[in-house]
Amino acid sequence: MSVKSISVRRPLPTIVFSVVLSLLLSGCFRGSTPKPSANSTQPTRDDHLALGNPSGASLSDPENYLLTKSTYVVSYSRQRGIANWVSWHLSTAWKGDARRANDFQPDPTLPPDWFAVKTSNYTNTGFDRGHLCPSDDRDGSAADNTATFLLTNIVPQAPRHNREVWKNLEDYERELINGGNEAYVIAGTYGTGGTGSNGYATTLANGRLTVPASLWKIIVVLPTGSNDVSRITNTTRVIAVNIPNTQAAADKNWQAYVTSVDELERLTGYDFLSTVSGSVQRQIEARIDGQVN
Repeated sequence: MSVKSISVRRPLPTIVFSVVLSLLLSGCFRGSTPKPSANSTQPTRDDHLALGNPSGASLSDPENYLLTKSTYVVSYSRQRGIANWVSWHLSTAWKGDARRANDFQPDPTLPPDWFAVKTSNYTNTGFDRGHLCPSDDRDGSAADNTATFLLTNIVPQAPRHNREVWKNLEDYERELINGGNEAYVIAGTYGTGGTGSNGYATTLANGRLTVPASLWKIIVVLPTGSNDVSRITNTTRVIAVNIPNTQAAADKNWQAYVTSVDELERLTGYDFLSTVSGSVQRQIEARIDGQVN
């Protein structure tokens, strides 16, 4: 409600309520919180697209459709019925003791004439409802956790992939946060066709829900602080992985699947870390974590 619509005849408490409600709603739509001063070392809830919009997702492209949540940002494909990628900021400011919601729901913000994936579309398929932005990354409040169960953040994932190798990578990123860091994380899907507990499949839900061939992730690790993009240097640690969406992928640990950001860009066609200076990008995107150049 705009201030212009408030009549002077209305009681003062109603006016105050309307103004406060308007401010709260506008803050929710922005999906951000005020940042501390430049020299702060307190963990913050920062902009999920601070490192760029990898595919130029927008509201005008149904195959690269931008869904902005307060907890993460999604590029969604109407035809594939899954996210292209999900991007989020992670720090201890997002952590707490909220219980896992476990309440998978269709995303009500999709256009009404689109097919909205339901949890029953996964039943008896041999594939898990796998998170891109993990539930455990968003346990600071019940609302934050519930948001991770929107099915636009969920993809068909081979059960062992989801519960073993992918989970171990998620656990590791949270260990980094508990060790005095924060991170920007981008996770996404590539290709078509995976192998679940019932065997190989390309789609579910009569062809409307794509089974990806692999899941990839990029983790940019920073010490806790502010002005994040300006603090990314040629020594910043960047972990990139691409893990086949199969049961057998869990026979190895996640470190076996490390790659470079450059390779993920060649694979997907996206432009990652686009807000980082070009000279720094060239160095950190070419590096493979754990390998000596």
